[in-house]
Amino acid sequence: MQGRGVWFCYVVLVVVHSRLVVDVSAVAQPQPQHSLTDLHWHPATATWYGSPEGDGSDGGACGYGSLVDVKPLRARVGAVSPVLFKNGEGCGACYKVKCLDSSICSRRPVTIIVTDECPGGYCSNGRTHFDLSGAAFGRMALTGEGGQLRNRGELPVVYRRTPCKYPGKNVAFHVNEGSTNYWLSLLVEFEDADGDVGAMYLREGGSNQWLKMSHLWGANWCFVGGPLRGPFSVKLTTLSTGRTLSARDVIPGNWSPQATYTSRLNF
Repeated sequence: MQGRGVWFCYVVLVVVHSRLVVDVSAVAQPQPQHSLTDLHWHPATATWYGSPEGDGSDGGACGYGSLVDVKPLRARVGAVSPVLFKNGEGCGACYKVKCLDSSICSRRPVTIIVTDECPGGYCSNGRTHFDLSGAAFGRMALTGEGGQLRNRGELPVVYRRTPCKYPGKNVAFHVNEGSTNYWLSLLVEFEDADGDVGAMYLREGGSNQWLKMSHLWGANWCFVGGPLRGPFSVKLTTLSTGRTLSARDVIPGNWSPQATYTSRLNF
């Protein structure tokens, strides 16, 4: 039954660009923090895409839609090779990236958020590669040298994992278009720290049972069954460090597709 549910999720889900944002009450206690910061720099390569000073992706393989065009994601987005994309479970992770040529590169790394995948070209054959927005790529340069750095094309860089930070934001759950009382698909937004999701669970109103959701694609998860009864609590476990966050009754009983429901907590 679970396999059939995953297949059904792939057939029904469509990418959503319009959003209605609704703040609701959510009460939960995250587990004690685990270390994510990587103190070691690792070799990779980088390119850029889009307009020279642009934000990069319009949407992307993680499913964030129009979020990539506005702050806090705006101009900080990047597509990564499959080794970092991890079939979509790497979506939302944050990395520091910097170039090494002291004649044109500053010592300041740029922080990027994984919002897309680059499956071919520079990103193929198991390579670790970042395809950055034009703006993010240019920020690795010395002041006034952004254009010259972009003219270099592919660059050797170093990178390391870093905790995501969304000041003033709490974890939110976007209900994807097509969701019903028998098929519910959620997109996770603004997750601090790890940024990624390794598992998600749903709990119906008046129930003590957590229902395991299936990873759909990108940062989207779904559950097939029902009829489902709200309000819904959502529990997520991060992929990188296994930290868990539970948002109680975050999605109200009168929920609507294409609405975003914001919790009162974050990692």
